[in-house]
Amino acid sequence: MKSPLLRILLPLGIAFLLLVLLMPRSAKFAYDYRKGRTWKYETLYAQFDFPIYKTEEQLLAERGDASAEAIPYYKYSEEIVSRNVRAAERLELGSLRSATVSSLRAIYQKGVVADDKDRRRGASDPDVLYIQRDKRATKVPSSEVYRLTDARARLLADLTDVSGANVDSLLRASGAYELLVPNLLFDEQTTELVHAESATSISPTSGYVNAGQLIVKEGEIVTGEIAQMLDSYKREFEANMGYTGPPALMLLGNVIIALAIVALLFLSILLNNKRILNDSRFPYLVVVFLLGAVAALILVRVNEKALYLVPFTLVALLLQAFMKNRLVVPVYVVSLLPLLIFSHDGSVLFVMFFVAGMVATLAFRRFNRGWKQFITALITFGVLALTYLGFRAAELVAGNVWAALLSLFIGSMLTVAGYPLIYLFERLFNLVSNSRLIELCDVSNPLVRELEQKAPGTFQHSLQVMNMVDTVARAVDANADLVRAGALYHDIGKLYNPLCFIENESLVLRDGRPRYHEGMSPEQSAREIIRHVPEGVELAQKNRLPDIIIDFIRSHHGTTTTGYFYGRFLQAGGDPALAGEFRYPGIKPVTREQIILMLCDSVEAASRTLTEFTPEAYSAFVEKIVAGKMEEGQFDRADISISELGTVKETLKQYLAQIHHERVAYPQGKQDNTK
Repeated sequence: MKSPLLRILLPLGIAFLLLVLLMPRSAKFAYDYRKGRTWKYETLYAQFDFPIYKTEEQLLAERGDASAEAIPYYKYSEEIVSRNVRAAERLELGSLRSATVSSLRAIYQKGVVADDKDRRRGASDPDVLYIQRDKRATKVPSSEVYRLTDARARLLADLTDVSGANVDSLLRASGAYELLVPNLLFDEQTTELVHAESATSISPTSGYVNAGQLIVKEGEIVTGEIAQMLDSYKREFEANMGYTGPPALMLLGNVIIALAIVALLFLSILLNNKRILNDSRFPYLVVVFLLGAVAALILVRVNEKALYLVPFTLVALLLQAFMKNRLVVPVYVVSLLPLLIFSHDGSVLFVMFFVAGMVATLAFRRFNRGWKQFITALITFGVLALTYLGFRAAELVAGNVWAALLSLFIGSMLTVAGYPLIYLFERLFNLVSNSRLIELCDVSNPLVRELEQKAPGTFQHSLQVMNMVDTVARAVDANADLVRAGALYHDIGKLYNPLCFIENESLVLRDGRPRYHEGMSPEQSAREIIRHVPEGVELAQKNRLPDIIIDFIRSHHGTTTTGYFYGRFLQAGGDPALAGEFRYPGIKPVTREQIILMLCDSVEAASRTLTEFTPEAYSAFVEKIVAGKMEEGQFDRADISISELGTVKETLKQYLAQIHHERVAYPQGKQDNTK
């Protein structure tokens, strides 16, 4: 069995080592700045050369421009040129034949395109075009090539300069115009391919800053241009420079930060519910804390944009399943600290997920069954989206809005997908959730059925106490399901020796055997009675009942004495100094639920001795039992207020009045068989 100190230090030590190992090994940019605000640091000069990166808006605009301006791609056809030139050499043009061939060669050399030159619907005439000739493509101004109409006009002008005759009629009659056709053939497939490549090859930078150049002066307003330079400097600094000091100093810093986070986790538990440090909820709590912290640290090192996908709110829900809100809030905050410390948008993400986590825990109380969990997820997304858009409007966070919202939506849905982890953790850490409590309250469970068969009186007593604690718990807003389960199993130790207890004596009398305690001394009887507490703990552990239920077995008698046998002992002249032999080896109740069970157990058992059934009798009876427990110091560690204790007493008095209400006395007479 591990020592209590080791049970605390081992989980904390593992958490500490994981944090140190996963913390980023490069330093963050040390300056915090916003566009439109004053630069509050010393004048900043560039320590190294770096490019000025374009913003997302600039890149999107340039890609849009590239998409609208496709450069057409043409192939030069030597076959068309040679065929038509040879045909021109055979034309009946007389002295104009040689000039016609020369003009055709010159025109074809530059290239001829069809009149519908671009061939892309809705596209304007391009300023340049690509021409592939001899397997080599060159970019040529569109003004240097001929449209077909312009090419024929050029042929006519060339021949008119040579001869003053009616050249146009001669060219038409000889068919020379038909020999002038496009020799630059449009290649639509290659055009699209080249266009796609050009759209993706846009330069991501728009300038350069040399080492020693001024970036921003102290007290200067951070304009859009300066902010772009600072963003670029920060990007290059963290990618290529980062931490420049001794590695040992970086490790020491990470150790101190990790130690501080783990210490905060420990103090959060210690100050809110230190009892958790000694039960199975403590390692579970550390594991859930690490789920959020480790996810943040890994993604900070790998891809910070993916942080929006992480369902950090799931951490809050996993905590809420087994912890009270006063502990959920500080532990959830501590789990988000690595996100706050190491992420570039840490403050934004911290606020977003903290607010969403708190809202999710409230919504989940109502929408926690089946498909209703998606309502919680949608509420969580709504809070995240609204908070993010608020930060975006204030320009406290950058990036693509739609991509961020989509990531937040997916992360919110992943909360629903991850919630079944509760049932896995429940088994691994022997915890109890609300669904498990309902399952434990099922009287068809094998252990409860065994109690019903072997100790029917105890079983009936447990059922009566279950009903009583349910009423009282709801009156003070305690966990009714938890205290009902505790009531059903609190006397399970009586299975080992059921005949020892008065409620099961009907089994003895039915068989004609003597009563169990006949002939025993008060000390012997007390020992037999007291044993049902440790034996109940043993039986519960054997059947893997949760620790929180086992605590009800330990605390339902607290450290009180077996009143009946201790009274007989004193009447016989026993020494009060030996009262320890009559004292239950349990623990004093701490929670409201444990106190409720202790009082209801005593009230239900003792109420069978009532002889007067009036409001005054019930009031005196309940007050006496509560006062007796207080005199024995059973409420010394109690987590219950005077007001709540008063509500408990009043509810018990009303409950007794209801179960012992008067009935109408039916008249005695012959049975009417006519009806």
